[in-house]
Amino acid sequence: MAKQNVAEQFVDTLVRAGVKRLYGVVGDSLNPVVDAVRRNAAIDWIHVRHEETAAFAAGAEAQITGKLAACAGSCGPGNLHLINGLYDAHRSMAPVLALASHIPSSEIGLGYFQETHPDRLFQECSHYSELISSPKQMPRLLDTAIQNAVGRSGVSVVTLPGDIAAEPAPEKAAETAIVTSRPTVRPGDAEIDELVRMIDEADKVTLFCGSGTAGAHAEVMRFAGKIKSPVGHALRGKEFIQYDNPFDVGMSGLLGYGAAYEATHECDLLLLLGTDFPYNAFLPDDVRIAQVDVRPEHLGRRSRLDLAVWGDVRETLRCLVPRVKEKKNRRFLDRMLKKHADALEGVVKAYTRKVDRHVPIHPEYVAAVLDEVAADDAVFTIDTGMCNVWGARYISPNGRRRIIGSFSHGSMANALPMAIGAQFTDRRRQVVSMSGDGGFAMLMGDFLTLVQYDLPVKVVLFDNSALSMVELEMLVAGLPSYGTTNKNPDFAAVARACGAHGVRVEKPKELAGALKDAFRHKGPALVDVVTDPNALSIPPKISAEMVTGFALSASKMVLDGGVGRMVQMARSNLRNVPRP
Repeated sequence: MAKQNVAEQFVDTLVRAGVKRLYGVVGDSLNPVVDAVRRNAAIDWIHVRHEETAAFAAGAEAQITGKLAACAGSCGPGNLHLINGLYDAHRSMAPVLALASHIPSSEIGLGYFQETHPDRLFQECSHYSELISSPKQMPRLLDTAIQNAVGRSGVSVVTLPGDIAAEPAPEKAAETAIVTSRPTVRPGDAEIDELVRMIDEADKVTLFCGSGTAGAHAEVMRFAGKIKSPVGHALRGKEFIQYDNPFDVGMSGLLGYGAAYEATHECDLLLLLGTDFPYNAFLPDDVRIAQVDVRPEHLGRRSRLDLAVWGDVRETLRCLVPRVKEKKNRRFLDRMLKKHADALEGVVKAYTRKVDRHVPIHPEYVAAVLDEVAADDAVFTIDTGMCNVWGARYISPNGRRRIIGSFSHGSMANALPMAIGAQFTDRRRQVVSMSGDGGFAMLMGDFLTLVQYDLPVKVVLFDNSALSMVELEMLVAGLPSYGTTNKNPDFAAVARACGAHGVRVEKPKELAGALKDAFRHKGPALVDVVTDPNALSIPPKISAEMVTGFALSASKMVLDGGVGRMVQMARSNLRNVPRP
């Protein structure tokens, strides 16, 4: 039997850690690893057209599965292209292992062709970034990288020179046990005791939830019901907390709606649950605040805290529910529910006014119809910019749908690459890329990846020939929009030329049928919807600082476009309010 080389050992270790795919673009320094993948039936090489796509796809796969995913780039320019997607994965707390292959080890530090220093370059967007300079470091260094990615929920980068990858692996190398899942973390007794005391003493408590409430929906609802608390959420908490929520008061932030802002400011005690919500101008500075987070570095970095609780949200709430006193007075909750319903009623009128006859098509209408016809377990990947607005306000979570975007890093062009990673996890599940024309065009080459692998991703393109969010920022700052227009092709024709299903929609009455046809199509499809570039309605009193810093009160709506089915949810919750 031929002796195993380092590349084969590297690939075997990835397989042992549960990695099923390695996304990347081939290159000479990667050749030993790619060949090892070719000969290993337990893992597939996914050939994308741009390494940035590889990193975004791996990050999305990790978010969907909760397991380690991997990507790779060849030396120099190849692995440099990974960096934006790795930043996004790291800030999204997605466990990703990135392989940055390197120039020949004998040439490092001598200005060789395509030389960079990946072990330094990726330090800021990873928990761990190290160079393998000798076969003797394997497999321990790779095991350590995997432990960091999984155990700390983020990115690890391993730099491997191509010549080292081709060398014989060390004999009798120990295979250590690899971490493949994270534990739950229970707070200490002292913190639980203090939190119980604060909750019992407060008359009005509000919960503000982020992505750290994933898997804790039932516990949050039980807790809110016992203490009669309104429940607001950040954008990343929407998919986990908004559905089946009789305490819902909406979302805070520039994209926010409803009464979340008021509920967080008019309470006696604000509980931040699993959120690293970055826009501190939305958070109050005159109420008591306690924060629960499994990552201690998140505690107190956005606002002043009266109590910091290091622990998993679900485990913390399981400790709290039996101990806190049940509150009998629900006046604060009922008042916030009414404010929430009234706020949604106030903005829904603009959406309903002749929207099904408006040409160019209102993007709000596109998002609302998409929400209606998409599958109940669909995965939505959402481009940064105005698509974030439409996704936040119109895509209805139900506990089975997933909503993924570059919500912390804020990168353009994320939706299509993320859809690739999401679709590879399950070809039978509906995956919808809500793409803006600017973001789609930026990494449009990877539409060919859909065709090459016959991935049934459905791209719904909000095509207004503009970078609308940037236009909004310029207008609010008192600047004329400049450099924001796109001269676009017929993207549906481009899709058809690539070998996919493509249809262009210019009239509202054609929209539902076009979407249903695309969803019925067995392979990749693109629906190019020509939308109104003037869909923004800007009120007179908004400062440039508000938009630039995303510091906008929910009562000062930037977009007068409605909130889709959320108004029905608010009305339903309001019907549950006891009448005197």
